[in-house]
Amino acid sequence: MPNPSDSFDPKPGDSYVQSFARGLAVLRSFGADAPAQTLTEVAAAAGLTRAGARRILLTLLHLGYVAMDGRLFRLTPKVLELGFAYLSSLPIWTQAQPVMEDLVQSLRQSCSAAVLDGDEIVYVLRVPAHKIMSINLGVGSRLPAYATSLGRVLLAGLPDETVKQRLAAAALPAHTAHTVVDRQRLYEIIQQVRIQGWCLVSEELEPGLVSLAAPVFDRNGRVVAAINISGQVNNPTPAHMLEHCLPMLLAAAAKINLLVRAQK
Repeated sequence: MPNPSDSFDPKPGDSYVQSFARGLAVLRSFGADAPAQTLTEVAAAAGLTRAGARRILLTLLHLGYVAMDGRLFRLTPKVLELGFAYLSSLPIWTQAQPVMEDLVQSLRQSCSAAVLDGDEIVYVLRVPAHKIMSINLGVGSRLPAYATSLGRVLLAGLPDETVKQRLAAAALPAHTAHTVVDRQRLYEIIQQVRIQGWCLVSEELEPGLVSLAAPVFDRNGRVVAAINISGQVNNPTPAHMLEHCLPMLLAAAAKINLLVRAQK
């Protein structure tokens, strides 16, 4: 999903290293839909010339971030160092994981943690109970913020004017017949989430999926992440989640928040 900042086209200079930006574009060109690519495919996906893409790929090959198999280039596991550097730089996730694992054991429902990145949420921790979605989720997976319980909690943590601006600029496709795509209605829902301190989303991202999320705060009281539990709409039902699961989810979020405040 496009980020508003994508329209900003900086020029090379002291504050912008174009070759580095191109290297990141090459890395981002790989994914589930393109796990292995030829030089020509990488150049097209990254918007580079073949010569430019070749120089970057050979550099990444030398550094161990890509491997070459005949004419095909693939990412290597070393790329994970870049993502895990982010996770390890935030001790909160080391502390949050056992809390989330306890919650999964108690509720037998999957538990995830995510942060907001533009119009999307990015999963930073996931403790699955069993497979409940056709979407294959893992650390680093992205989903649209407007259609997820995690995303609405994270959006509710933003200033009101920022929420309005993001909703006005975002694309809002309907993922199911239940997806709320009316901007005013979404704004009202996010306001309510901010007041009540949790969010329930039922069958808006995928048929049969229900999820319940709560915020995680930093030491200054700012929403920096969210955790959720998710299951099938009939097991448990939304009503059951609110009655039986919500208190345990809020207790787990409160425990994580205490751990965050205790950090030196």
